[in-house]
Amino acid sequence: MTDPLVTIHIVGLPVALHAKSQMHGDELMREFRLLAEQMRQEGAEGLPHRLVELVSALEGQYSTFTEAQEDQIDAAIAAGDECLDLMYQLPESVRGGVQALGAILDEVDVMCRDGHYLLTLATPTDLVAYRHWYLDEFTRQIDGQPPLAWADSPHAHLATPQRS
Repeated sequence: MTDPLVTIHIVGLPVALHAKSQMHGDELMREFRLLAEQMRQEGAEGLPHRLVELVSALEGQYSTFTEAQEDQIDAAIAAGDECLDLMYQLPESVRGGVQALGAILDEVDVMCRDGHYLLTLATPTDLVAYRHWYLDEFTRQIDGQPPLAWADSPHAHLATPQRS
């Protein structure tokens, strides 16, 4: 029996915020690739076991979603678009992977803040809010809920600087 496909609509993706998030993620992945290479050459001696597990998970399984959507996002960034709507067709089983990815990235942020093993700075608050919205859209919609645009989400309000 094959896993049924679900359609996920990402509505009103904030292109500039996504670009900023992508840059931060790329920086983190570069550091993880360096750590992975170090582990291959020298072993994982001296690194916490959990960090080794996280490096392995992020380097392999969770590095990209789908190429077509990444191309759309790249085109929107290049065009200077403000917002973008995307559609994904994914197996329903992606739900567990999306939840695991969110948990891993949250855990990595704690390690970044601690500064013992990672040089990359922890994800800024606006990007954490964006990441949570983006990943939550997959699990929410797999659970049968309608799409929620970024601008209408509680996460968007967390990412907006509060005026005093």
